[in-house]
Amino acid sequence: MSSTPPLAISGAVREGETVGLRCEGGTIAAIGPDVVPVDGDEVIDAAGAPLAAPLVNGHTHAAMTLFRGHGDDLPLMRWLEEEIWPVEAKLEPEDVYWGARLACAEMIRTGSTRFWDMYWHPAETARAVLDSGLRATIGAPLIDRGPDSAELREDAASSLAGLAEVGERIRPSLAPHAIYTVGPESLRFVAELSDERDVPIQIHLSETEQEVTDCVERHGMRPAHYLDSLGMLGERTLLAHGVWLDESELELIAERGSTVVTNPVANLKLAVGGVFGFPAARDAGVRVGLGTDGSGSNNSLDLISEVKFLALLQKHASADATAIDAVEAWRIATGRRAPLLGAGDPLTVGAPADLLLLRPGAPELALGDLTSALVYSASGSVVDTTVVAGRVLMRSGVIDGLDEIIERTRERARHLGLG
Repeated sequence: MSSTPPLAISGAVREGETVGLRCEGGTIAAIGPDVVPVDGDEVIDAAGAPLAAPLVNGHTHAAMTLFRGHGDDLPLMRWLEEEIWPVEAKLEPEDVYWGARLACAEMIRTGSTRFWDMYWHPAETARAVLDSGLRATIGAPLIDRGPDSAELREDAASSLAGLAEVGERIRPSLAPHAIYTVGPESLRFVAELSDERDVPIQIHLSETEQEVTDCVERHGMRPAHYLDSLGMLGERTLLAHGVWLDESELELIAERGSTVVTNPVANLKLAVGGVFGFPAARDAGVRVGLGTDGSGSNNSLDLISEVKFLALLQKHASADATAIDAVEAWRIATGRRAPLLGAGDPLTVGAPADLLLLRPGAPELALGDLTSALVYSASGSVVDTTVVAGRVLMRSGVIDGLDEIIERTRERARHLGLG
């Protein structure tokens, strides 16, 4: 039973209708034009604010807020090898905690209430998520550090143990970094452990054309087929990026029920040379989500800004203005095209009490269709109030404790030589 008191929202606007909403025990108990507060409710008068489903950031590295602006304007592998990995080798648990707290604050401010994270010291990210009030699926990056998979097996077990029973808003995952940092024996082990423990897998895949070329040369097959040969593709598998997947791979991914999370802004900034092919993925039946990637490579965690890039890139790459419409793009951003991401059917009775109230006076939302405005006009600045599990995390744009979070994150960045 949740300790959060019941929450009631009155005077919100949904699809042109004024509605009330009540949350009890972390779920939506009632929603509709006749719903009113009852005695004992915490009450928010929305005063005409639009009610919206929250967003799901399907791929990020939250604590990389520490790296924002560090190593900008480099290609992917130089950025990793020269600027990121050397500093990451010095990370301490408190660095990750405060970097993740800042990321959570940014996601609260811009309307994301749930995210998937792959980063070092995952228990510290989990602690930051719990303290912030968000939801997350979290895993430590798994990388082969020796000639066999023994160390990676230990890392995987340690990561899952550290995330066990940390809270209902945290889901542990296995997070092999990529096919070029994890060998076949280790990937096969991860697939078997995922089956045994019933935990999801998240992995970077086909982010660059070189990754595909190298995979074909080493293994005689393209990356998705290679993963499938090791038992890695299934309904619990999230594939981040997927820029260079071909038609046969998309069909295989759809058949296995895996999810592809596209990260258009990070792909543009790191100049990976291609665009994830959403029309082909949709035609194949692939489950699709949207992510920002980390603040080191994006550099923003604002998923409302990200969704515009998703839509425009698909139109541009296919030379077809109908390649994706605003409704489809928004459904992807809110996690409703990928059940693995955990969003379910939001704003319905019995659903988690996760919701947004938008600024009624935002000029970007003043005219026209709301969904179109959110996709093509708005940024995260239109979010006024963010609620997760019936708990208000931001009201009227204010997040309690934000000044301390910013100052402590600055201290940790200076500690790493990044300040």
